[in-house]
Amino acid sequence: MVEPEIVEPGAVEPGREEAAEVRRFWAGLGLPGLIDVHTHFMPERVLRKVWEYFDANGPLIGGLAWPITYRAEEAERTAVLREFGVRAFTSMLYPHKPGMARWLNDWAVDFARRTPDCLHTATLYPEPDTGEYVREALDAGARVFKAHVQVGDYDPADEQLRSAWGMLAEAGVPVVMHCGSGPAPGRFTGPESAARVLARHPRLRLIVAHLGMPEYEAFLGLAERYPQVHLDTTMAFTDFTESFMPFPQRALPRLADLGDRVLLGTDFPNIPYPYLHQLRALERLELGSDWLRAVCHDNAAKLFAL
Repeated sequence: MVEPEIVEPGAVEPGREEAAEVRRFWAGLGLPGLIDVHTHFMPERVLRKVWEYFDANGPLIGGLAWPITYRAEEAERTAVLREFGVRAFTSMLYPHKPGMARWLNDWAVDFARRTPDCLHTATLYPEPDTGEYVREALDAGARVFKAHVQVGDYDPADEQLRSAWGMLAEAGVPVVMHCGSGPAPGRFTGPESAARVLARHPRLRLIVAHLGMPEYEAFLGLAERYPQVHLDTTMAFTDFTESFMPFPQRALPRLADLGDRVLLGTDFPNIPYPYLHQLRALERLELGSDWLRAVCHDNAAKLFAL
């Protein structure tokens, strides 16, 4: 392993120089661009509330200093991703209380219509009408769902979600689930709850966000057991995350073996370092160009038929 390149938050200003470096990265791999399965777009007033929470170092982010590198209006943020050469991205959005998911899904329909390079994203929450609005979202063309167990503070194995998981499994529509206990644990985070969902719905295309940090090895185990389980790289291996939730070196061979089910995710725009740093962090793992090509583009292209 090479020594990590330390990138302080804010050390590289996002702009044309960074965009050129990002493009050189994927062009050097012979790729047509990047596919990022974990980016956040949501109604502006909701996103502002999220940023305020990060600015206040709230308990769900472990009290960490977390400056937002790409704090900008929606149009500028989409333009940045396009400048980077991101061919497809998501609008990860999530409710924190009942009655919110349907409204977010309605917004997401409009965002997907006016943003053709966005994979139409929807969300869900355990409540009496979950199955109804999940069906509506699927009928409207949703291609990926987001579930945030930590922020939503719910058990993903809740009975009110059972029909929704069944519909998603049957439709083959992936769900990106923040179910690991990082950066701070919740009442229902950890591999056990996700394992209960998969035991009921083994064909569910679950994408474990953040590689399941910090329970990396347990979530690798779920991916090894269930062939439809994928993992996204969001914030993993960056200097920021390695400083408090490092990925165990002994698990790298297992990650390499799962190279066809690891997907690039970044958490853009809510990251405390430049986008390029996530790519360099993956590169310095030295798992090879084939692995990088698969992670940064080809696996998601296959999963979403792009």
